[in-house]
Amino acid sequence: MTFPTIKQVRAHVVRGGGADYHDQGDGHWIDDHIATPMAKYPEYRQSRQSFGINVLGTLVVEIEAADGTVGFAVTTGGEPAAYIVEKHLARFLEGHSPTDYEKIWDQMYFGTQYYGRKGLVVNAISGVDLALWDLLGKLRREPVYHLLGGAVRDELSFYATGARPDLAKQMGFIGGKMPLHHGPAEGEEGLKKNIAELATMRERCGEDFWLMFDCWMALDLNYATRLAHRAKDYGLKWIEEALSPDDYWGYAALKKAAPAGMLVTTGEHEATRWGFRMLMEMECCDIIQPDVGWCGGVTELLKISAMADSRGVMVIPHGSSVYSYHFVITRHNSPFAEFLMMAPKADQVVPMFHPQLLGEPVPENGRLKATALDKPGFGVDLNPAVTLHRPYTH
Repeated sequence: MTFPTIKQVRAHVVRGGGADYHDQGDGHWIDDHIATPMAKYPEYRQSRQSFGINVLGTLVVEIEAADGTVGFAVTTGGEPAAYIVEKHLARFLEGHSPTDYEKIWDQMYFGTQYYGRKGLVVNAISGVDLALWDLLGKLRREPVYHLLGGAVRDELSFYATGARPDLAKQMGFIGGKMPLHHGPAEGEEGLKKNIAELATMRERCGEDFWLMFDCWMALDLNYATRLAHRAKDYGLKWIEEALSPDDYWGYAALKKAAPAGMLVTTGEHEATRWGFRMLMEMECCDIIQPDVGWCGGVTELLKISAMADSRGVMVIPHGSSVYSYHFVITRHNSPFAEFLMMAPKADQVVPMFHPQLLGEPVPENGRLKATALDKPGFGVDLNPAVTLHRPYTH
């Protein structure tokens, strides 16, 4: 089968919210006094937006083939990432076959290595890579999960991330991950409040429902260890991203110090096979949680997952909606998935990328059939009602 070459790569931004879950309105649970590394400064404690978590905004990458077929993807990175895509990465795609995704990824990564390797640059690479897989699926008239080897189960099961695990249980999810609200700067009183919230949710949810804490890089080793041991009596399933993502040594110590049976998880803000190799070789965690829109895209996630599989480590990607679903349903070592509750009160199931995407599937009773992913590519469309801005051209 002959494929048309790539004609053009375009990078857009959405201004004023859109698909970026970091940019929510007042009163949304996702920005309500969540523990962060910046919480040691009182002026930045109440809202993550106060220190700028929402400043980058949404990046939309479009890749158009010579026959007019367009693949696209959504991630974070905004205008800085759009500049990198248009001014640097596009040269490695245009005029080439979309089937050359391994060579394209290699050139994007090593061509930016002198100023990249992680963070914003890998976000941009991830957006391009996801758009490339979407294009490949559309050209082949197959869903991405078929291109990745096909489904290994008939449906996905989900845990829910949000402020109301008790409501998530009623909606059919297998577990609930709560944001940790109080970090080390709020002392013993804050620690007691964290445990009190866990105790309340355990009472509401019963003994068999999974409960987890999402610590969002906010803690130090001492606080994380104390939190884990106090949470043991309430059956905390895992403690997530407790430390700075660069503190591999701290994670290794936390994993050794955690109560028996409690899992240590991290990786949301890690990138590429090399970062995850460090996590696994240093035995930092029980579960790795790469975000496919931040870790290097599907092409790199396949390598990360293969390394994890050889070590018996589960891969449970961070959020990312359809971009994760098409991957998870094809991997034996990804037995369940995360669903981010985007409703302001975490009291209903709504699409993660609304209003940016149309046709985005959501779980029903905590499950999603593989057949819900059967449209070509990632199976979603850009909403024409959402205005895209292309700040740079090449």
